[in-house]
Amino acid sequence: SVHVDNFGTGPLYYKGWYHLFYQYNPKGADWVNTLWAHSVSRDLINWNVLGLALEPSIRSDQYGVWSGSATILLDGTPVLVYTGINRPDTPYQVQNVAIPKNKSDPLLREWVKPDYNPIIVPDSGMNVTQFRDPSTAWHIDGQWRILVGGEKGSHGQAYVYRSTDFKHWVRAKHPLHSATSGMWECLDFFPVLIQGQKGLDTSEHSGRVKYVLKSSLEKARYDYYTIGTYNSRTERYVPDDLNGDYHRLRYDYGKFYASKTFFDPARQRRVLVGWANESDTVPDDIAKGWSGIHAIPRKIWLDPGGKQLVQWPIEEVEQLRRKSVSVTNKVVKPRNHFEVKGLETYQADVEVSFEIPSLERAEPFDHAFSNDAPKLCRMKGADNKGGVGPFGLWVLASANLEEKTAVFFRIFKDGHGKPVVLMCTDPSKSSLGRDLDKPTYAGFVNSNVSSSGKISLRSLIDHSVVESFGAGGKTCIISRVYPSIAIGQNAHLYVFNNGDVDVKVSRLKAWEMESSKMNNSA
Repeated sequence: SVHVDNFGTGPLYYKGWYHLFYQYNPKGADWVNTLWAHSVSRDLINWNVLGLALEPSIRSDQYGVWSGSATILLDGTPVLVYTGINRPDTPYQVQNVAIPKNKSDPLLREWVKPDYNPIIVPDSGMNVTQFRDPSTAWHIDGQWRILVGGEKGSHGQAYVYRSTDFKHWVRAKHPLHSATSGMWECLDFFPVLIQGQKGLDTSEHSGRVKYVLKSSLEKARYDYYTIGTYNSRTERYVPDDLNGDYHRLRYDYGKFYASKTFFDPARQRRVLVGWANESDTVPDDIAKGWSGIHAIPRKIWLDPGGKQLVQWPIEEVEQLRRKSVSVTNKVVKPRNHFEVKGLETYQADVEVSFEIPSLERAEPFDHAFSNDAPKLCRMKGADNKGGVGPFGLWVLASANLEEKTAVFFRIFKDGHGKPVVLMCTDPSKSSLGRDLDKPTYAGFVNSNVSSSGKISLRSLIDHSVVESFGAGGKTCIISRVYPSIAIGQNAHLYVFNNGDVDVKVSRLKAWEMESSKMNNSA
């Protein structure tokens, strides 16, 4: 059995191939004995496995090869920067590099570790067991910069290191940024255009960009980000929303962690790759042969309002679409539902646009839930009748609806009559007869539903994964479910409305999805 996951390692594009390095345990389904495995793809959907890229082999990583990132140097050479463990008794963490043995090989099959490793060690007084996951480096004013995650007291730290040659590194006097939140793992720092969806190289620096600082919070096990400005002279990052460090945004409000972005020069986009671990038991993981999967890669850009990111499945996933069905202008009455027939839906892509004729019946919003959408969703789940909603999809559902996973919206009104849109994935009825972790996931959606009267939902369904995108990718939720009845041809798809008002499906299109090709030998 094997344990495969992304856990903050390095995606990159090189000579026509997408490369993905990931933490891998060849001996079990648990988090020990981790190495770097390596897969390549032409399209980010179908993958060929190359085997191991990095394993313990030098003094500064002899007790562990942990997460890191990939950087393309100015001459086009890719470099892997990673955390090594160099002591047996404590996870004393240092940073190392590896370079291609033959950079003319587009598959980058072999990596060597230069004798100047480690390149970065913790200074006196730093927490040596919380000092890891170097970011992709960026180059400004003749110097490289890289971030290393850390913790000081209860504050997460984004330590900045600078170098002119990518060999000798000096720590800046102060962190790029810091906030009360515990250890910052798997840091990512990158520019986004203020206007437009085009992605940028990590070293792009101008007045037309904002910066995203993302950290994976070790205790919460979620990925949080802020949007702000970066001053390369003072080496400071300042979030636009000064409250953002305490009420931060998330890439995904479901089971999504240790993500990493990279710039794709072939399609001029920034791509986000994230990890969804299991909600299953360890014996089940061992029986399956894996523990943790990758989400579908997402294109990521700054929303025109400038206050959040937008994400959407990369367009290449659409090559897996096969047979489709459509529904247009169908009204779903209160306490009603209908089945989307004519497809196998255990592996499907569903896009639906809803129209809400009136928000008059929307329930009042209790601001006590402003920072706890999951609690609100648990209290007012898919089967809890409401005013405007809940309405959405039942996916991986059995024919009699005893087993189902709900992906839905519910719309409230605040004290000023402004709509508050809640998006939920409720798997509480998803796995009958099994005592599994079935958390309800939820986030609020920044949508102009009051002026348009419309809101959209896209769900990618794949056996044990439901990956959903609300309002064109403004709020995303990935969930792991393990149906016991709704398997294969016994899986059904429904549209439901448990509110007091009609909801119109102005357009629904669903596709059966072919399987991608995974773990082929390259």
